[in-house]
Amino acid sequence: MTEEHVNNTEVRSLPRIGDAAPQFEAVTTHGNLKLEDYKGSWVVLFSHPADFTPVCTTEFIGFQNISADLKELNTELLGLSVDSISSHIAWVRNIEENFGTKIEFPVIADLSMDVSKKYGMIMPNESSTEASRAVFVIDEKQVVRSIIYYPLSTGRNMDEILRLVKALQTADEHQVATPADWQPGEKVIVPPAATQEGAEERMNNKDYECVDFYFCKRDL
Repeated sequence: MTEEHVNNTEVRSLPRIGDAAPQFEAVTTHGNLKLEDYKGSWVVLFSHPADFTPVCTTEFIGFQNISADLKELNTELLGLSVDSISSHIAWVRNIEENFGTKIEFPVIADLSMDVSKKYGMIMPNESSTEASRAVFVIDEKQVVRSIIYYPLSTGRNMDEILRLVKALQTADEHQVATPADWQPGEKVIVPPAATQEGAEERMNNKDYECVDFYFCKRDL
């Protein structure tokens, strides 16, 4: 088997939206953790390329800054890189000392790349020794609900990750969809009509703001 074939297999192994999140047990800065420990909560599982690097440092500070908001949404943060547990601990301490931010979420030390490969976090054409900047949103039933990838050179947008979790939970609770740039409190998209009669009814529904039968919004 060629190296190219192995690499391509690793890339294709990533879970898809709607799949059960791959289970794992891993060493973290908070001790040994299993994904199943988070059943009943949402999880934002994210990987970063390396400890003690500037872009990753800004991201860790950013993730910590939204952690309280995520907790209010019953959502936990879980970081990951292929660095050692000693490196993670030293870096977390360094961030607190130099930037005044205490990192309170656990960070997986994935030296074996076991979790990284299960989630398709290694992009061989970019780096075969570092995890990409991946974000997996996993719901309370441990189903993958969203996957986002960023290149090594680009830090992530924390406001968008927080918005994404809010949008997913809103869609689940109210059986609606959310439009581009949606923020909590704004109108949501009503699911499309399944019949001609339903299309006519929705056009006459005073609670809906309809441009046409297929495009209707409402307040929550």
